[in-house]
Amino acid sequence: MIEIEGTHELVDPVVIAAFEGWNDAADAASGVIDHLMTVWNARVVGALDPEEFYDFQVNRPQVGTDAEGHRRLTWPTTHVAIASPPDLHRDVILIRGIEPNMRWRQFCAELLAACDHLGGQLLVTLGALLADTPHTRPIPVNGTATEPELVDRLRLEPSSYEGPTGIVGVLQDACVRLDVPAVSYWAAVPHYVAQPPCPKATLALIGQLEELLEVSIPLGELAEDARAWERGVDELAEEDEDIADYVRALEETRDTADLPEASGEAIAREFERYLRRRSDES
Repeated sequence: MIEIEGTHELVDPVVIAAFEGWNDAADAASGVIDHLMTVWNARVVGALDPEEFYDFQVNRPQVGTDAEGHRRLTWPTTHVAIASPPDLHRDVILIRGIEPNMRWRQFCAELLAACDHLGGQLLVTLGALLADTPHTRPIPVNGTATEPELVDRLRLEPSSYEGPTGIVGVLQDACVRLDVPAVSYWAAVPHYVAQPPCPKATLALIGQLEELLEVSIPLGELAEDARAWERGVDELAEEDEDIADYVRALEETRDTADLPEASGEAIAREFERYLRRRSDES
């Protein structure tokens, strides 16, 4: 069991989780948790015992020097943190870890037990996958939910995916079995620029969280980082004619697919998000 230390009674907490590995193309999903940890001044209150879940020849411990100049060994694990965002009328539990190498069901059971101990009311998992999508267009984010009410409220489409899954899918299945409401958002990262980071995909996932939580999340330098990332990929495409042709083909496919819907609903959502941010900043 995860030992939780130094916590107070949380207010209607929502859980947001992401895991490095198969579920985390270009580190886009774990990048969201890193960003939230910083802007919401989150505090780590517990961690899993890595001995039970990780193959240390696959996820090796890291040795380094701490702030006091002492040599320290850091083991790969999954951490639980809590935050009290100033503009959100509820607390947040953040889970940031690495997809385990073994005992996945026990891994999920221990995480959900910790969330239950802290009073978690809703679990939101984040993921990212490589896809045939152009970097010049908004990053697509697909969402699923375990309960019809959440599907309707968040205007999600039922998932039709069949195939291999990662720890995010297993964790969501565990929520279904325990009758815990859960939402999952996945960002589609352009596969031809798969190396991390991908701040544009991280920003797209944060946009979904803003809509879910009905709050503006401080972006810091993330928006500029996303613009710089896109400019960098533009320059790469300009230097390689094959990549440029491929990107143009992806753009045509994407624009043709979006055209029939006129994407009015997407524009309305973005405008609502813009108004909310302006209101919070004033």
